[in-house]
This record gives sequence, C-alpha cells and structure tokens, in this order.
Amino acid sequence: TASALSLSPPLPRRPQPLRPAAAPRSGSISVPKSRNAAAPSTSSSIPRSAHPTRSRRCSTSRASWLRRPPEAPRSARTSTCPRSMSLISQNALQKRRLEKAGADDGSDEGIGSPVALDVEGGKKAKSKNHNKERKRKRTKVLEAQQNKEEEEMRQLENSLFGSLYAPLEFGTEVGAAVVAPDQDAPLFFTDRSAGDGADDMPIYEEDLASEDEEDVAINKGRKPVWVDEEEERTEVDIQKIARLRKLRKEADDHLISGKDYEARLRGQHAKLNPFTGWADMDRKVPLHAASDSESDDEGGVYDILRNNDELVVKDTAKLLPGMLDFSRLVDANAQEPSNGPINSVQFHRNGQLMLAAGLDKHLRFFQIDGKRNPKIQSIYIEDCPVHKASFLPDGSEVILSGRRKFFYSFDLVNAAVSKIGPLTGREEKSLESFEISPDSKTIAFVGNEGYILLVSSKTKQLIGTLKMNGNVRSLAFADGGNQLLSSGGDGHVYHWDLGTRKCIHKAMDDGSLSGISLCTSQDSSLFATGSTSGIVNVYKRDDFLGGKRKPLKTIENLTTDVGEMKFNHDAQILAISSRKERNGMRLVHVPSFSVFQNWPGPRFSLHYPRCLDFSPGSGFLSVGHAGGKVLLYKLHHYQNA
Repeated sequence: TASALSLSPPLPRRPQPLRPAAAPRSGSISVPKSRNAAAPSTSSSIPRSAHPTRSRRCSTSRASWLRRPPEAPRSARTSTCPRSMSLISQNALQKRRLEKAGADDGSDEGIGSPVALDVEGGKKAKSKNHNKERKRKRTKVLEAQQNKEEEEMRQLENSLFGSLYAPLEFGTEVGAAVVAPDQDAPLFFTDRSAGDGADDMPIYEEDLASEDEEDVAINKGRKPVWVDEEEERTEVDIQKIARLRKLRKEADDHLISGKDYEARLRGQHAKLNPFTGWADMDRKVPLHAASDSESDDEGGVYDILRNNDELVVKDTAKLLPGMLDFSRLVDANAQEPSNGPINSVQFHRNGQLMLAAGLDKHLRFFQIDGKRNPKIQSIYIEDCPVHKASFLPDGSEVILSGRRKFFYSFDLVNAAVSKIGPLTGREEKSLESFEISPDSKTIAFVGNEGYILLVSSKTKQLIGTLKMNGNVRSLAFADGGNQLLSSGGDGHVYHWDLGTRKCIHKAMDDGSLSGISLCTSQDSSLFATGSTSGIVNVYKRDDFLGGKRKPLKTIENLTTDVGEMKFNHDAQILAISSRKERNGMRLVHVPSFSVFQNWPGPRFSLHYPRCLDFSPGSGFLSVGHAGGKVLLYKLHHYQNA
C-alpha cells in the first residue's frame, strides 16, 4: 500500500522553526485545489475505479508534520493520522451514502474507513451472539417443559398400569419427592428406640429374618396364600430415603432385597407396638391351656378368648424419683375448645372416653387416642354453668351441678338429661360441690351451715344428712364407699361411718387453719389435705385413725389456695394444683415425697390449672385450665391408658 513516508523527504535532526502564513489549526483538514495533486494516503490499496471518491484526498500542511514529535515512530504517525479521524467524524453524510451504496451492492466494499469496518464487525458479532444465547435459552425452556410433561405422563401411567419404566421403589409414592441422603426428614417422628446419637441403629432380633420366618411357617404347617415374585427382584435403597434409615442394622447399609425390607418393617412395627402379641397365631400356647377336643389351630384362639391373663400388662416396676418421662400430646378438646374456663375433666372407666365441662354451659365427650381425640357428643345446659361434672364409677351416668338449687343427670345409655331438685326438706342455694362413692350408690353434696347431704344415686332422693361443727369445704370417700372424710373451716378432718351415719374420728390437720381440699388413694391407705396457705399434708390413714397426728410429709411447693388434688391408680404420683397461680401444678413422687423436677418444663405452659385427672391406668394425664383447653400428657412409665 501507498504510504505517507515515501512522499516526504527525511527531516533534519534539528529543523528550524517554520512560521507559515496561515497555519491550520489542530485537527483541521485542507482539501487540495487540484484532483491530481499528490497527498499522503493511509488507505488500503483499493483500486481507484472501485471508489469514485478516491481522488478526493486530504493533505495536511507541512507545519502539522513539523509539530509532531520527531521521536514518534513511523507506525504511530501513520495510525494516528488526523486525516482519517476527521474523515470518520466530519464526513458523516458521505459515510452514510457509502454504507447505503455498499448495502445495495451486497458487498462490504465502499465503507471507506478501517475503523468503521471494525465497529460494524463488532456489532454484527455481538448481535449474532445475543441471538444464539436467546435461542439457547428458548431451547432449554422447551426441553424442561417437555421433560415435565413426559414425567407427568409417566407417573399417570404408573399409577394406572403399574411400573412400566423402572422397578417399584418401596417407600415412595407417586409424585413424592425423594429426600436427599444428607437432608433430614422433619415430617416424620423420631424413633425413641433408636437412641440419641445419629449413628445409633435399632437392634433387630435374628428371629425376624426372612429365613427364620419361612422355617417357622413350614414347621407350623401354615403357608402363605400368595407370594409376590417381584420381591425377589426388587432392591430398596434405605440410605437414599430419609424415613427408611431407621431400618438400617449398620451405618453402611445401602441396598437390601424386598424380602429383607419386609422383615425389617415387621420388626420395626413390633418394636413400636409391643402390645399386640396376643394377635400372633404362631405364638407358643402353654401346655395347661391345650385341649384334646380341639385342633391345634383353633386351640390358641379359643384359649385367648377364655383367658385374659396374658392380655393384661402389669406395671410391676417402681417409678423412680427425680425426672418424669412424659410427652405432650394433642389437646384433648382440640376439635372443640371451650369458650370459658374448664372446671371438670374426668376419664371414663374404659380409659378411652373423657368428659370436659365448664362455665360455657356445655358438656363435651371426647374419644382419647392421643392423635386426633375426636369429639363424640356435646350437650348444652341452658340454665346451669357447670361447676362440676363426674361419671358414676359404674360408667352409666354423668352428674352435673352448678350454683343452683338443682342438679342434672345425663344417662349415657339412653342419652337423656334429667333435672333433679330442689331436694326435699332442704333450702340449699348451691349444690356446686359433690363427691360420688366408689360403689356408685351415694352422692354426697356440700351443704350450708356444716351439713353434708347424702343422695341416692339410683332414686336421686335425699337419704340422710351429716353435721359438722364448722362449714364444709371438701369431701372424699374411703373404704370402698363405706366411709366419708370431710374438712372445713375449723381445720379438723372428720371420718364418718355411712352405715351408722356417725362420726368415728375427728382430729386436727397439722398446721391448717382452714381445709379446702381432700383426696384419698384408691386403696384408701393414704389421704392428703390442702389448705388456704398452699400447704399439703400427706397422712397414712390407719396411723391417723390410731391417734398419730404427724403427717408423713408436708409439701410446701405451692403458695396459694390448693384447689385440686388426686392420686393416680397405684398411689405413686400425687398431683396438686392451685387456681390462683400460673403453672401452679406439681407432681409429687409419693414413695420419696419429692417433686418431679422436670414438670411441667420450660417449653410447656399450664396457664391457670383448674382441674385434672389421671386415666384408669395412669397412661394419660389431663389438665383443664382457665383458657378453655384440656391439655393431654402421656406418662411413659405406664403402658395402659
């Protein structure tokens, strides 16, 4: 290509300053008068015929060349020539015409500047890359949508026609996401038998293995009705699915066969539900229960129906002091909470039915299972806010009372409500407090002016009265309903013989000025008294009747009025509460007379407890509070409800 270096002679090392008459300004251009005048050129060697504007050259003056530093290299003078820059910046109209002409010709020629060529090439490359990126993103979206539709169709086909694409994977359902191995599964409960550590594995007995089960089935002569051949070919990944990790025998267990998976599931079920051994038809029948007149298969079933010795779980272990093993369950009245304070909760003798009543004039029945606790029935008592409700011990009726001259009886068998009272010969203003004898024969009401009203539970008629020196505050039956204990404002404890209607013993409650609460153990060997100062005294009844006035233990963990007290069925736990103190409830370990340290715990709030009750087997503990809820707890030491 032609260069400006060949047109200008070499300059001297120290040229004399030259002052032209009209020196052009920096950045200006001069157009020669003649088309044929020679001018320096930095353009490429493009034929003159291809560019009609080739003849229009710009030449810089000699002064502009002299002002350039002599040390600058020739390449710099060529690349930074102001002529080319001025052509790009000032001849915009000519540039547009050339670009339009080049576009019409379909060739890249005619775009007069190398800089313009580079700019256009960069724009085209960037636009091309942008289009490719958009096309790539659009393709990814379409592929993801297509894969999702294919997965939905595959799941639908699997649900309708079985697994067509892959073998069945146990432990996952259609549409269920598989949890990553390094993630936990918070939606599933914690296996208590697995220990506290993350690597603790449940221990399975060897007799739960599939080979042993087959041997037992062969020896017994009982064969399975149907065998799934798919189990032989199926493998289950118990490491991949979070809720199946509890089935591992070792930490590195990964894939197991379908038959081994079934055996481990059965072992886990037996570990979590240990009280269904009576349903095992392969269990060993005692020799004394065998019958010659019956077949081997039928003998075990009839033996179970005739004898219940093996069905009863006996709690022979002693409860240890210090820490109580318990857990909070779903509220007993979660399906229908009360609109007012709960004044009475009590379990039925079967341990599954529970009543709850309060100031909202409703009597509600719930089936207690610890999971849902469904409501069975609700009864509205229009003119009586319930202060106390209680089952008859035989489970046939419910007695309700309030601050009224009358009370109600609800027949559970006929579902009929009866209004009873006022009592003949008495002018009582309130029958809100009462106790029912363990033999279900007598109902004792607290009356006015120290009177105790005895009513027959069968006829609902007044059959007798007892008179104390002071006012009556609390009652408790003993000796199977043959004796009655009472306390009141004079601080004494009275023992009454209901056969003769006479007081057989009277003694001062140690340190008490006014007794407001009484309770006896189920075997009547112990009784407890509560006072307005929060002091609870526990006595041995035989020693108290023998003249010993000193209590076995004085419990001082409450500081306000003692409202409710109750022994559990084996008298190892004594529950005491106060209505005037928040979380005012304590559980006492009776053998050591120490309070359980972890009750109720920092995470649980009892609000203001107003009533409580143990289930017949002490497996459940219910607490009704002023907020209208009935809290339900499971005591793990006791197996039966």
